[in-house]
Amino acid sequence: MVEVNLWSGLRDFTDGQTTVEVEAQNVGEVLRGLVKAYPQLEPVIDAGVSVAVDGKIIASGLTEPVRPDSEVFLLQQLKGG
Repeated sequence: MVEVNLWSGLRDFTDGQTTVEVEAQNVGEVLRGLVKAYPQLEPVIDAGVSVAVDGKIIASGLTEPVRPDSEVFLLQQLKGG
């Protein structure tokens, strides 16, 4: 299981939790696991999010590995110039 830290605005979608656990071996599986456990997150994830793994923002790479001891954060996607 991988612990995923969520930004506070997602508490309404996760029964008030700011951290959740999902079964995953890579970033894509983290996102799919979140949607499976909390279907109401799907529109937020589909709109675009950023994922940080062990302090590194994963810009594009759903195959980026995660380990059970990885520090994973789901972040609002920053847009603009």
